Amino acid sequence: MAVYFDHRIEAPESNDVPSKLTWHPVLPILAVASGSPSTGGCVDVYLQQGEYAERCHVERPHQIAVLRWHPIKPVLAVSWENGEVLLLMHPFGDQTVLPSTHTVCITLLEWSSSGSLLVTGDQSGALAIWKVDARGRLQGNYTVKHEYKQPLTCCIFRPSSPGDDVAKLARASVSGDESALDMFSWKGAPLKMGPQEGLAFYVSTADGKVHSVDEQGKTSTLFSVEGSIKKLFFLEKREALAVITETLMLSQYTLGPEGSAQEFMKVKLSGKSGQNIDIVWTDNGLLITATGEHMIRLWDLDRDENSILSLDEAVGFEKGELINCVAYCSGKEIITAGTNHGRIAMWRMVVQPGRGDNKAQWKLQPPTEIEGNVTQLQWGSSLNLLAANNSNTILILHEHLMSAHFSQQMAAVQLTPTQLSITQFSTDTHLALQSDIHIKGVYVTKDSVTIWSGKQVTVYEISGKTIRNTGSFSCDSHIVAVHGESLYTVEPNRVQIRTPQGTVKQLLTFPKAEGNPVLLSVCQSYLVVGTDTAHIKVFDLSRRDAKAHCSTKNLTDQIANLGALNSVKCNANGSQVSILISQVNGRPDHKVYFYDVEMDTVTHFDFFTGRPSSGIMQSEDSDRQEFEGTELSGRCPVSHFWDENEPRLFVCETIPISSESSSSMYFDAVDVSVVTLFCTQEHGLLLQDCYPKPGGLQTLLALDVPYYYFSCKLLYRRGGVFHPEPGEKDPGLTELSATSSAPPHHPQPSRRPVPHIVNMVSRLTLRDFVGLENCEKATRDAMLNFSFYLTIDNMDEAFKSIKLIKSKAVWENMARMCVKTRRLDVARVCLGNMGNARAAKALKEAEAEPEVEAQVAMLAIQLGMLEDAEKLYKSCQRYDLLNNFYQASGQWKQALETSDNHDRIHLRTTYYNYAKYLESIGDKNQAIVFYENSDTHRVEVPRMLQDDTSSLEIYVDKMKDKNIYKWWAQYLESQSEMDSALRFYECAQDYLSLVRVHCYMGNIQKASEIANDTGDRAASYHLARHYEGHDDIRQAVHFYTRAQAYNNAIRLCKENGLDDQLMNLALLSNPEDMMEAACYYEEKGTHMDRAVALYHKAGYVSKALELAFATQQFSALQLIAEDLNENSDPALLARCSDFFIKHSQYEKAVELLIAAKKYHQALELSVTQNLTITEELAERMTVTERTDLSEEARKNLLERIADCCMRQGNYHLATKKYTQAGNKPKAMKALLKSGDTEKIVFFANVCRQKELFIMAANYLQSLDWRKSPEILKTIIGFYTKGRAPELLAGFYEACAQVEIDDYQNYEKALDALTEAYKCLSKSKDSSSGNQEVRLTDLQHRITLIKKFVHARRLYAEDAGEAVQLCESLLEEPDLDPAVRIGDAYGFLVEHHCQQGHFQVAYRKLEELQKLLPSLNLRYYISQASLEALQKEMGVTIDRYERRNSVKEDDEVEEDLNETLNESHS
Repeated sequence: MAVYFDHRIEAPESNDVPSKLTWHPVLPILAVASGSPSTGGCVDVYLQQGEYAERCHVERPHQIAVLRWHPIKPVLAVSWENGEVLLLMHPFGDQTVLPSTHTVCITLLEWSSSGSLLVTGDQSGALAIWKVDARGRLQGNYTVKHEYKQPLTCCIFRPSSPGDDVAKLARASVSGDESALDMFSWKGAPLKMGPQEGLAFYVSTADGKVHSVDEQGKTSTLFSVEGSIKKLFFLEKREALAVITETLMLSQYTLGPEGSAQEFMKVKLSGKSGQNIDIVWTDNGLLITATGEHMIRLWDLDRDENSILSLDEAVGFEKGELINCVAYCSGKEIITAGTNHGRIAMWRMVVQPGRGDNKAQWKLQPPTEIEGNVTQLQWGSSLNLLAANNSNTILILHEHLMSAHFSQQMAAVQLTPTQLSITQFSTDTHLALQSDIHIKGVYVTKDSVTIWSGKQVTVYEISGKTIRNTGSFSCDSHIVAVHGESLYTVEPNRVQIRTPQGTVKQLLTFPKAEGNPVLLSVCQSYLVVGTDTAHIKVFDLSRRDAKAHCSTKNLTDQIANLGALNSVKCNANGSQVSILISQVNGRPDHKVYFYDVEMDTVTHFDFFTGRPSSGIMQSEDSDRQEFEGTELSGRCPVSHFWDENEPRLFVCETIPISSESSSSMYFDAVDVSVVTLFCTQEHGLLLQDCYPKPGGLQTLLALDVPYYYFSCKLLYRRGGVFHPEPGEKDPGLTELSATSSAPPHHPQPSRRPVPHIVNMVSRLTLRDFVGLENCEKATRDAMLNFSFYLTIDNMDEAFKSIKLIKSKAVWENMARMCVKTRRLDVARVCLGNMGNARAAKALKEAEAEPEVEAQVAMLAIQLGMLEDAEKLYKSCQRYDLLNNFYQASGQWKQALETSDNHDRIHLRTTYYNYAKYLESIGDKNQAIVFYENSDTHRVEVPRMLQDDTSSLEIYVDKMKDKNIYKWWAQYLESQSEMDSALRFYECAQDYLSLVRVHCYMGNIQKASEIANDTGDRAASYHLARHYEGHDDIRQAVHFYTRAQAYNNAIRLCKENGLDDQLMNLALLSNPEDMMEAACYYEEKGTHMDRAVALYHKAGYVSKALELAFATQQFSALQLIAEDLNENSDPALLARCSDFFIKHSQYEKAVELLIAAKKYHQALELSVTQNLTITEELAERMTVTERTDLSEEARKNLLERIADCCMRQGNYHLATKKYTQAGNKPKAMKALLKSGDTEKIVFFANVCRQKELFIMAANYLQSLDWRKSPEILKTIIGFYTKGRAPELLAGFYEACAQVEIDDYQNYEKALDALTEAYKCLSKSKDSSSGNQEVRLTDLQHRITLIKKFVHARRLYAEDAGEAVQLCESLLEEPDLDPAVRIGDAYGFLVEHHCQQGHFQVAYRKLEELQKLLPSLNLRYYISQASLEALQKEMGVTIDRYERRNSVKEDDEVEEDLNETLNESHS
């Protein structure tokens, strides 16, 4: 929280009421215009605390029109109503009057962004542009002048485009861009850095026109609007102009590249229009207006959104208070507004954690009171000073962070610039201190309060409820510390130790290298000093003179990236110093550093990672460390303290990293966490506790076991009345009545009213001391030791430290500690000492849960720590247990949300429980809703409303639910309202109840109709019982049958001799009833066929067969036999098979024999009776279990089956059975007979036996393998796999002969014979001489064929040689069949015909005819050669052919006769 120091300007007494004010944009100097119509006007300049600059005073007999500061230089442009303009230089007061250009009131004064141009304009429409040099001096007369003929209202310079990016230019230069290199060249002009000055501007006139003036001073009209223009704004993001007229009409225009403008939005702003309107435009696109109402209006032009901010009486404003003016500070993100009651309202932009959007949220602060009527507000200078005009004078307000301090049970919190709230916790009293100086700092001890303003220090002594001033002296120290009767102040290179009256009694000097002291902190008897060069030093104050406790430590050697020290604090025994720093870039560091004085080492705790640099964080399991590390990570420390008495205990406040750079000086909506650590040499840094700061509390002041001390947020301020925000209440503190007061004692009177006493400090109990706030020191120390040892997991020392404690409150508190540390083993001991058996039992039952968090949550529930239990259940995602927890604690809304989002399996149960709860509190309407949601309304709602029959009847009619109808009908029946009950039973379709009531009322006919129409079994059964009771047997049997109560119907039929119906009923009933009926028929001796059928139907087949054989029921016997199988009695099966054999039903007999496992007999019967053995029958005869037959007998049986299949021509089945019998050769033979080539090949490949390969290959040779290359390859492969080279050689010989006979292809024939020779050579069978003979013969044939092939090939090159080779071949004795004689002669005939030697050719032809008289010449000699011979020789070749054909016919006839004779013989 901040307070605002207000400084009245030191205006001369002769000055009139101030009328205008303006801040310099950068420098802390304020220009104020004042005057009256009678005396004229004057301008004065004031410094940041209101000091008057005497030399900068200007007076004229006219009123001042406009004031404008130069944007950089301390040059003020002043204009008067008579048109005079001058430039006033600060601080010397030099004046430069502009040449007389204007003759009427000046309305415009505007500087360019760098101040090189000044634009002046007046009511007549005259506009002049003046040049100003770099020192702010005027350069001659105006350069441009325009006449617009209308009063000028607004002027705005167009922002320039950003300057060249040096980094981009550098990259371009490195990559070889010559233009970029030229810009970096030393020869050229110097490189321009940053944005350039924009010299173009826009000016508006009273008639609604906007004109553009470019850099050369040329003007043009852009656009016009209706009405006089009051404000002009430039929207940089959109490159647009925004215009607001006096009637609050907002228009926006986009600006084109060639000076054009296009309107894209026009809207009427809300509010009163008039002269008192105040409009502010912010850099982030926010338009703020104040129109004399109790609110201000905001328009976000970037988002096209609007909102309002109103004054609130809850923070100190009054009803009917109106806002006159408004201002915005971009540096602090604060909107300020001045009211007619002398208050300044401030809305601060606050951080909203967890929001995904960046929409601004504004929080109204308690008002700052300056009295009077605030008519003007303006923020200015780089110090963000606020100037306010209250109609009497000007006040300069400077924001100051609220001063607060706690020490030795005394706390002081600043309320106003001169007022403190003091709380003495030791005596439970509150005091108010009113000072005559602005309080910039405060320091308290147990009996004194010291304040300072930066120029003066004042010491007050407190005795009871009396405050006495004991000393005051001038001192420029910005920080003061107090120990006993000594005050510690700083000045360059030393610390002064003074008396309360200001007398210096000792100096603590620092060498120049160690810097100037800037930070002081006292804890017990130790003072730590921090310097501006990051050196720290600890002094011992326990003696009369302060002594150095350690040597000066230079932290820059230990901490990287150290910029400056922000805060230093030491612990109670001076062994540890904690340090907060800012980095070199000015950002706060996210670490807390600890300097160990004795070890001279520096460690740290990093809140960005949530881990210390060394030492253990906790000795618990990794899950817990991860959980706590997540809570601590991503944060930054903002304040820190040591316990005043316990040197191990340290506490600090942390905020999220994203909030550390916020412009807010305090954190209204930021997630602030308070973290407590143990710090020791042996164990490093140990996390003791971490929790979020409660709402309503401002900031941490101190840690003094058993309490944390916080300052409260100020909610309300009006006059001397203050109220803090409601937050955590301090149960141990008794506040004084708000009407009581303790008058402050001052040497001088206060200018403020006496305030009401208010407590601005709240204290919260440490987690480990809840319930032990008033314990004695021994217990307090024991609890601290217990907490410390528990943290380091030293259970022996932990229990040793508390072994003498008998208080149940202490044990309960330790059990609470176990919830935070998750030490269930320690918790059990604590519960035992507490005697809390219920909690111990609950904890033991919770051990069944797999998650440790769930077990700890149960402990937290038993100890009343409900928030902790809720967090634990959420952390382990046990939403079922969380749902139960919410229900048990009465948090039904959360329970319903949890079950709906995460625990839907228990959603209906949750609805039901909530409905029960609502019923218990009497909210029956809502209970009905949730009973319906839980789907239990059919039972629960009637039960709940049974005492309110009218409501129940309405609910029944509304729901139209069958179950509810039934319940209501039963209720009416119980009330003897039978007709109404029947109606609702009918609506519920409860036919049993309808029949029951009708029977009760004697309406038997109606009951029968209902039972027959609906077919309801229960209704039919009830009616059947009724008829049986009235001896109507047939109707009883009928309705028993409809009710499917066949047992009762059978019973009645047997008792009453209804044999015909009995058979039908028995067949519909179960086997037991069928057997009873069969026994009935058998005993009676009639209808034996029915008895057999019922025995069979009931599953008693043997009994049925015996009865069928006994009574010679052959038709029934056949039906029974159909149900016999291998599970039936073998003797029974044999008996039935004999029966079927006698009656020539052999197929059925075979099936029964197979079922009886008499396979041989079945097979024999099949053979003798020539029965076809189907695959199904063969499979049934195939024995799979070896227990039925031996392996040999089984194979024998399978072979017999296969033989039978072979005889019947079922070769595939025979193959299968031979294979199952293991006789693969026979299987192959059967398969060969089937002629199924594909299966033959497959079977051979599967069996992989040599003889099977050979058999398959032999079979394949019988096929047309000449036309199928695949069969050819398969034959060769099978002979190869069967290792039969002789057979393969024979196959190759056959292939060679085919090539010669069919295709005359001697080349392929030669290859085949070569392969045959190779195969035969590999044969190992050399026992007989046949192999040698065959090899010799093959070799001879190969030789002859080679010669013939060679002759053919040689013919193209040397025909004569080829012919000689052929002639020599014909002389070979065994030429044929190696080379057919016809082919050799054909070769010669063809040659001679081609050579024209027809005589020789004819002679060779005749030789061939002699050797082979029956030869077909056309097979060996081409048709062309034969025709040429016939033509040249004059002979007919056909005669040879006819003669040959006659001979062939004769030979065929002779062969046919021989065949016929053989057949006849």
